[in-house]
Amino acid sequence: MHITVIGAGYVGLVTAACLSEIGHQVIAVDSDTAKIEALKRGEVPFYESLLPELLQRHSGHRLTFSSYPRAAVAASDVIFLAVGTPQSNTGQADLSQVEAVAREIAPAIHRSTLIVEKSTVPVCTCDRLGRMLSQAGARRSWFSVASNPEFLREGSAVTDFLYPDRIVIGADDEFSGFLLREVYRSLISGDYPRRAVAIPCPSRSKTKAPLLMTSAKSAELIKHASNAFLATKISYINMVARVAEAVGADIEEVRAGMGADPRIGNDFLQAGVGYGGSCFPKDVAAFEAVARECGVDFSLLRDVARVNDEQRTRFVTRVRDVLGAVAGKRIGVLGLAFKEGTDDVRESPAIAIVRKLVRQGAEVCAHDPAAMDKAREALGATQILYAHDEYDAAAGSDALLLLTPWEQYGRLDLQRLQSAMKAPLIFDGRNMYAPDEMAGAGFVYHSVGRGTMEMESSAWPTQVSTQRKGATLEHPHSTAPLAL
Repeated sequence: MHITVIGAGYVGLVTAACLSEIGHQVIAVDSDTAKIEALKRGEVPFYESLLPELLQRHSGHRLTFSSYPRAAVAASDVIFLAVGTPQSNTGQADLSQVEAVAREIAPAIHRSTLIVEKSTVPVCTCDRLGRMLSQAGARRSWFSVASNPEFLREGSAVTDFLYPDRIVIGADDEFSGFLLREVYRSLISGDYPRRAVAIPCPSRSKTKAPLLMTSAKSAELIKHASNAFLATKISYINMVARVAEAVGADIEEVRAGMGADPRIGNDFLQAGVGYGGSCFPKDVAAFEAVARECGVDFSLLRDVARVNDEQRTRFVTRVRDVLGAVAGKRIGVLGLAFKEGTDDVRESPAIAIVRKLVRQGAEVCAHDPAAMDKAREALGATQILYAHDEYDAAAGSDALLLLTPWEQYGRLDLQRLQSAMKAPLIFDGRNMYAPDEMAGAGFVYHSVGRGTMEMESSAWPTQVSTQRKGATLEHPHSTAPLAL
């Protein structure tokens, strides 16, 4: 089948690559000509596991790139819209990019074409999109509009697409439903996993994708409701963590007891510094705005967002209270991306915490295995040092903060880490370590919902040399490394 995907961002590019992987001829379109030219050269614009392999496998064959949406639409049977729907000042989803695409492609629709909304949009957007296309010149008998929400997690987006928990097709006519079933036939039938060169199936996944056929409005609601519910689980466990701290309980033990109930489960039930990324914050706000427009008081979602914001402030307040003040203190930070497995720093709790610390006068030295470049762009001209590895970030620090749960941060050489630090003080915003392990290694260890563990040694070292061979830091405004 000939398919066009408009928007080559996190969702659009993964969608285009995976549709090529399951056998379709795909054109990925983006208005950013520099990005398109980079993709043609084989450059991947963001960090995502397995995506480079798929692009290398299919680029120039089943997958091509273009900056000309009308030509791509005219040559395709199905058009996926995967453009951004950012949060507006009112909390509502900003659909200006969707509207711009509709106006651009409408004149190119001259035969039966299916327009599929892949981006996360408010309920009734399919109806609105149909009207926009008609007003822009597309004959109503030549196109249909359907909803096919994505459920891709950054860091595992490729396998999420190829081995989905479910495929939701929101179609209000037989033509749309039939065509989208054909698009996903090899995933629904289980044919794709049997191919010799298929991307391996994660052990937890089913080899046949469950299919859910709904109306377009139901599909649009499914996406917003799902993301808002997951965000609610995170804020809920963070509130439970506050109670656990107040009474001296261990939130990890509480979580284990709750998660053992299959009605609750362990997913998204980790206490920490809160959720971030491009989806949860805006989708919670957008869904609350949709409910408000419908006359429904969904105040629960406002509380979910409030609790999430408070988690970051509470974390910084604890650091400040323990240190006395952060002004003039050197603070190491491990993790800048909003989650592990990605370089995405949009709405990252780590970035928000770093900004708060810098505003209060702290000298921050940070490391992330994938998100350093994106962090530099987000933080701008701030007094941030960027370390070459975890131990450089910790060198000479008054405290070390764990903010993104990358696997490598969970297996640090604790003896080496302590010898690098000025004071053995750790604030773990992701509960990556057992408190008794950290105390046994000589750290004063603060985590979320588990109280404080004092180190076993009777006194802190009064002075730790930071003159470590090979330890260098890179400052964003200098081309030369800063030696420690």
